[in-house]
Amino acid sequence: MNIPKGTQYMLLATLTFTGMKVFVKYIPHIPAIEIVFFRALISLFLTLGYLWPKKIPIFGNRKRLLVVRGIVGAMALILNYYLLQQIPLAAASTMTYLTPIFTTLLGIYLVKEKVRPIQIVFFLVSFMGVLIIQGFDGRISLIHLGAGLASSVLSAIAYNLVRKLSTTEHPLVIIFYFPLMVLPISAIWSFFVWEVPSGWDWFYLGMVGVSTQMAQYFMTKSYQFAKVAQVASFDFLGIIYAILFGFILFDEYFNLITYLGMAFVLVGVILNFRFKPKV
Repeated sequence: MNIPKGTQYMLLATLTFTGMKVFVKYIPHIPAIEIVFFRALISLFLTLGYLWPKKIPIFGNRKRLLVVRGIVGAMALILNYYLLQQIPLAAASTMTYLTPIFTTLLGIYLVKEKVRPIQIVFFLVSFMGVLIIQGFDGRISLIHLGAGLASSVLSAIAYNLVRKLSTTEHPLVIIFYFPLMVLPISAIWSFFVWEVPSGWDWFYLGMVGVSTQMAQYFMTKSYQFAKVAQVASFDFLGIIYAILFGFILFDEYFNLITYLGMAFVLVGVILNFRFKPKV
């Protein structure tokens, strides 16, 4: 089967993003902002280590958009890490799984992509699924719901900006602006909540950085090979990965209604992809 390049990269991004979430869950005692700090520090060195030898201008061409992308991406990541530490892995993944829908909707305004009216219905199906999960799982509060929705919207803005920037910027230049924006903020914030890592904590922190760097690169490459609406919906596989990893590694279970809510989210995302305009 001939899988398009954009789809291949998105599938790799989804798998490595799920791996990142697993490593975050292994260190619940480390504050989320501290994990963000280490993730940004690793990303900075890995990105510069690639860009400098190739003499690629690290600050890019469209600096204002790159700065905005870095800021909103950082905010989304902080909220995502917070959720991963607070609620089960699959639930945290599902709470942020409106991202493909928001990415498609915001794509109308940010990158001028077309959306059919029926896709709004599928958006509502996914949103209903998130409400079902929140309402029937006592481990998930309204604060978690708000954090998940905010993370989804911010991620959607970041993804559309990646699409907008991909015609003029190297993928790692786009990624470079994340640590550039987040390091000063996370360093100051971490100072007040710092927990000294020990033992395996260092390995998990390192793998959070490496896996996220790989996932960001694959995601950026995906949006360079395909339109936002064509590949964003493949992110739905992350829920399946999260359910499996959560069950195997963290002994996480859900009631039948919660699984039904997850199914609603998946159905809405998949149908949104299937009925997108063929352009």
